[in-house]
Formats: sequence, C-alpha cells, structure tokens
Amino acid sequence: MVEHAREHRRLDTLPPAGDRFAIAGLLPRPVVVYVPPRAAGAPSPALVVHFNGTAYVGMHAAAAQERPAVVAAVHLGAGSGVYQEAFRDASLLHRIRQAVADSLAARSGAPVRFGRTVVSGFSAGYGAIRAILENADAAASVDGVLLLDGLHVSYIPDRTPLASGGTLDTARLDAFVRFARQAAAGEGAMLVTHSEIFPGTFASTTETADYLLRRLALRRTPVLEWGPVGMQLLSTAGTGRLAVLGFAGNTAPDHVDHYHGMPEFLARLLALGDEP
Repeated sequence: MVEHAREHRRLDTLPPAGDRFAIAGLLPRPVVVYVPPRAAGAPSPALVVHFNGTAYVGMHAAAAQERPAVVAAVHLGAGSGVYQEAFRDASLLHRIRQAVADSLAARSGAPVRFGRTVVSGFSAGYGAIRAILENADAAASVDGVLLLDGLHVSYIPDRTPLASGGTLDTARLDAFVRFARQAAAGEGAMLVTHSEIFPGTFASTTETADYLLRRLALRRTPVLEWGPVGMQLLSTAGTGRLAVLGFAGNTAPDHVDHYHGMPEFLARLLALGDEP
C-alpha cells in the first residue's frame, strides 16, 4: 500500500561531505564507514553501528549530529535472520569497532577511543541487535540502542495473530526487555519507534512495543505532533533513558519514514544518553 496524506520527505541520496571508506573481510558485504568533518580527528567520537538499509541515510544521520559521531553501516540483505545469524559471533561487534578505530587512527595519525557505542537497526536490522543483546559480553559494550520500526517476533502458534488466540514469542524479546530496564534505570539509552503497520503473520512493532511497556509497567501518553520527514507522532512513553514513540501510518512509505527520520531519532537517543 501507499498513501499521499503525509509528506514522506526523503534524504538526499548524495552522501554528505566527509571521509568514506569500506572495511572488507568481517562480513559477507563490506562495512561502510563514514566520518563527518566534525568527527575527523576527534579523540572520542561516538560509534554508531547501523544495521539494514542504504548507507547514505546513516551518513546523513551522523553528519547532522552536534556531537562527533562516526557511522559504520552494515547491510546484509533481506530478512532479520541474516543479521541474527551473522552476529551470533559474540566477538563481531568488538571486531567491527576495533577495525573502525584502527582505520581512523591510520588516517589521522592519532589513536581513537570511541566515547560510546550505539547499535541502530531499521526494520529487519533488529536481528543483529537481538543477537548482540542476547550475549552478555557483547551487550556490555553497548551504550545505546536505536530501533527504527523494527522489532518483531513470531506468534505462537505460528502465523496466529493475537486476535485469533495467538501469543507473542516473548522469549525472543527478553534481551530487549533487559536493555530497556537498564535504560529506564539510567544505564545506557534506548529509543524505540514504531508505525501502525500490521503484518498479520508475525507480531507488529506496535505489539512488541506494547509488550516492552507492559513489562516495565509504563503507559503511553497520547499526543498529536509533527515528527521527522512529515511523520505524525501519536504517542510517547518512557522513563529514565528509555523512550518509545508511536507514529501514524500503515503503509510502506510510513515504514521508510522511520529510516529517513534517523538524523532526528539519533540526536534524541544521544541526548537521552546525556541525561543524568
């Protein structure tokens, strides 16, 4: 489906100014790294490892930040399974981080230590984040989680929606609940955005967000506000350094809005991480 009531503004497909390079050998496809001018030579920039989607969006997101931030974009193809499987290797996030730091040091001639590490996923990219958060060692290196309309699980029985008597496969959400609890307590930061899209055969991002909120005994506040790229914000929830934002829309353009809104969503996540 498509609709024409909202703007669905899109970022420029031309990458912003800055240093761009690729790191091969860690994954089936190269990791694309972008260093905006503000981050070039910075001693402790944030590292944003983003999963799923064309790399220029993450580049614009990093370029828009007031804080120095470097983005490493990982795009492995369709479906969450390919991301989940790749990041079952608990050392992979560390190796990406080290490879980026080494490359930046070689370019600048000075050592680089990242101030914080954010893992970000659009749509199916949540599969990598789930694998990372399920491993205690890998999860300990994560300071922030950004989920852009991309947290799904299966129904039990399979393909049986809640309205037909199904339940969520909540075991696959445990790692996200655990990190959300930490963020709510001020340890790390987490921002979850979701649309109103109802896939039908597996849990929607609204249903998984509702589950997170129930587990933390949090309630939504209804609002009606403009969001990034012409999105319409319908609800907010959260506490501490946890925020859940619900947006209008149940079409493909509404889904993609969440990715192109990444510059503002990333800024909000980084600001959450700064809060006491």
